[in-house]
Amino acid sequence: MKKSIELNRQNINYTLKVSKRAKRMRVAIYCDGSCVVTTPKTINHTIIEKFLIAKSQWVLDKIEYFSKFKSDAWKMGSQEDYLKYKDKALEIAQTRIHYFNKLYGYNWNKITIKNQKTRWGSCSKKGNLNFNYKIALLPQKMSDYIIIHELCHLGEFNHSQRFWNLVAKGTPNYLDIRNDLKKHGLEL
Repeated sequence: MKKSIELNRQNINYTLKVSKRAKRMRVAIYCDGSCVVTTPKTINHTIIEKFLIAKSQWVLDKIEYFSKFKSDAWKMGSQEDYLKYKDKALEIAQTRIHYFNKLYGYNWNKITIKNQKTRWGSCSKKGNLNFNYKIALLPQKMSDYIIIHELCHLGEFNHSQRFWNLVAKGTPNYLDIRNDLKKHGLEL
């Protein structure tokens, strides 16, 4: 459902998604500058508006940040972009997984490249490693971090301290890279 709200004297359009599975409210600003608020079924509109007002500076900062980009990796997302870069992304993922797995020694099932809106990668319980095609458009240190992150889930299927210790073996400066990725709108 399309809505709008005034935040710091700026009219902001957003999409309201009511979800049966949502346990709390969440606001996301996507690479194209769109704003999406996801809420549980029981939240009324007044609470949603108070939530957005409380997050107003963050929302405005993210929208402004993404407006600076014209046609780079953060804005892409079309099927055409996906088809153009998926083979390169697969090659990067396969090459770097084999490289880093010399350190870890894990077994995986398959590697898949996807066109995801909100994720850089994922690892399934079956050992499938999935990556966003946009890893082909990132600096190598960022794509390496994403690949190491998912590879380490084969050893620790959580985000415990043991998991982060595994990540640090492959990329000691993972916190800096992780923060850079968060600034760009897609979180792991």
